[in-house]
This record gives sequence, C-alpha cells and structure tokens, in this order.
Amino acid sequence: MAVGPGTLPTFFPVAGVRLGIGSAGIKKPGKKDLVVIELAPGSRVAGIFTRNQFCAAPVHVTRSHLASDAPRYLLINTGNANAGTGEQGMKDAQACCQALADHAGVPAGSVLPFSTGVIGEPLPVGKIVSALPQALADVSESHWAEAASGIMTTDTRPKGASRQIDLDGQAVSISGISKGAGMIRPNMATMLGFIATDANIAPDVLASLASELGEASFNRITIDGDTSTNDACMLIASGQSGGPEIAADSPSLPKLRDALREVFLELAHAIVRDGEGATKFVTIEVSRATSVQEALDVAYTVAHSPLVKTALFASDPNWGRILAAVGRAGVAGLDLNALEIWLGDVCLVRNGGRAADYSESRGQAVMDGEEITIHIDLGRGNVSERVWTCDFSHDYVTINAEYRT
Repeated sequence: MAVGPGTLPTFFPVAGVRLGIGSAGIKKPGKKDLVVIELAPGSRVAGIFTRNQFCAAPVHVTRSHLASDAPRYLLINTGNANAGTGEQGMKDAQACCQALADHAGVPAGSVLPFSTGVIGEPLPVGKIVSALPQALADVSESHWAEAASGIMTTDTRPKGASRQIDLDGQAVSISGISKGAGMIRPNMATMLGFIATDANIAPDVLASLASELGEASFNRITIDGDTSTNDACMLIASGQSGGPEIAADSPSLPKLRDALREVFLELAHAIVRDGEGATKFVTIEVSRATSVQEALDVAYTVAHSPLVKTALFASDPNWGRILAAVGRAGVAGLDLNALEIWLGDVCLVRNGGRAADYSESRGQAVMDGEEITIHIDLGRGNVSERVWTCDFSHDYVTINAEYRT
C-alpha cells in the first residue's frame, strides 16, 4: 500500500559512479541485500547523519572515514542495522570495509559502510564478505534502479530521482536513490539516501549543499516520529563532467542547487508516499509564525498526533483533532482570534472557532483525496515552514508487529 504510482524514472548515468548489487542472504535467502557504489578517484562525499544517541556502528565508521581518507566505495547492507551492538559492531563494520578494500585494492579508510534493518543483532560479516565479489563484478553506471531495490527493507517499492542539466555548456547528471518506510522522523529522518552528480563541486560547497538540502527535505518528513539509529544521506560529486570547479561564488551554483533540491525533495517525498501502511500523502504548512522553530513545533505536533493520523486514514474530517494539536504545540501567547486552520481550500477555523462558511460535506470532499494539505496560519509573524507526513492505517500496526517474523 502506497500513495501515487511510484514508478522509477529513467536514470541518467553519473560519470564516475558505478553501482553493483549482490545477495548476502542476511535476512532472507536469495534476496538482493548488498549494494556497492564505486566512485572514481578524486570524488568528493559529504553527508548528514542521525542524531540518535545510539547511532549505529556504520555511522561512526563512515564519519571517521570521511574525515581521514578520500572515499572510493560505499558499502550498503539491508536486513541488519548493526546498531546497539557495542564494540563488536564497530569491529564488524571495520571488517567489512577491510574486506571490500582488499578486493578493490584501496585503503580500508576509503570505504564508507551503511547498514539498515533489525537493531541489536550481530552483523553477519561472513555473509557480507562472501557476497562482495558478486557485487563488485556487477558494478555498472546503469544499475541505479537495481540499487534502489537492493537497499529496501519494509519499503513496498524502490525510490529514485534523476535530472540532467546544462552547466556552462557541459551536461551534468544527477541521480539518487533512497529507502525508508518506517522509523522515520527528522533529525535524519530507518532512512538512507544517496545522491550523486558528476559536477565538479568544491568540498566546502558540497558540505553546505548536503546540509542545506537535507534539512529542507529529508529533515522535513515524518512517518511515525521515531528517529532511527542508522539514518544517513550522502551527496557525492565525482567531478567527471568536465566542467570547472563550482565554488560558492560560481554563477552556475544556483542552477545546480535548484536541480539538486528537486532530487532531494522527490526522494524524501517518495519515503512518505511509501510510509508503512500509508494511504495518504499529507503536506502540513505553517505560515506567519515568529520563528522556524515555532512553525516546526506546530507542524510536527499535528503530524505526530495519532488522532489526526487515524482520522486521515478514515477520511474523517474531524477537524477538532487538528485544532487540539495546534493548541498543545507550546506556542506561547497564541492569539486564537488571529489563527486560521485550512483543510485544502476549506477553512476550518477562524476567529477562535469553526469558520462560519465551513460545512462537513466540503471537508469530506478534501479528506476523500489521496493527497491532502493542512494549512495553519498563526497570524503572528512572517516565517513559514512545511512538513510532509502520512496517515496511520491498520497495516502500520501489522507491519511493525510482525517485523521480525
């Protein structure tokens, strides 16, 4: 169950980036659950990671390797998160890096590991190491779609986005994949995202773009309010397009940023559309707040309300649940007479109570749709923010009750 068609795009190959898929059988025999991403020498990588204090061993190792070595490979496994595994988990993540490094003839520090799956179980290093030759033999610039499937866990469908733009007469490609359907909450929203471009981007600009674009996309989505131990979003620049290095003052940077933003948002939205058991894609807009934090406090209080989310699943225009969530969001000195709440193009609340022109039939017409916008105008400032979420259905409970069976 998911919202919208969810078809993968035609991926533009990214020069200097090749992807290979293998089957380690970590959780299910024969499943394609191992992905290797090979990067051309000189490639640059920046990323943002989970803020969960129990962040997984591969998060620690990737952060360390990014700081010390030039990245050449990304190694991604599903079925096991290698989180909550203590010192042994760190050794296991390093052992997988070393094994890939030995096969590829690169330093172990140039391998960045990523894991997703069940928390608290030992990483099956032997299975991963045994499958590495298969994944390495499979590497190709054209294997984006296969990799999108290879990183799935409870996802019902693969997620990808791709663009090609002209920068100063050079064709520049951007392709990306993401995974995630549950345990999704901002602060690095269990999700993984990998976006690559063959543009030649200066390291400081790449880091800035990863932070800025990740904050406005992956850190603005929520399925269930749970921040995973393993979240990571990586932005890769291979520099193989042939163009000049893009610095902070380069005239071509705004065009590149806009194209990257589209890819980040498309991948983040795809996670919400495929939320565990989701039947609705919901945009929550908060306008005229006094600060970004105030706007996000209101948006997330609504997005995380089980009562709002179950009403959305039922297509029930029970707008009192939205009003109650706004009222408990902790906004000091909120003027109820200045506040408005809208469901699509239907005003629910105005002047401190139900809008005079509201009718149940108009609210019902909006709630019957697959895509719904809730707009909350606080009437007290000039800051706006937007968050994306989904509903809670019976399937969400079933999926998570049976996750380990």
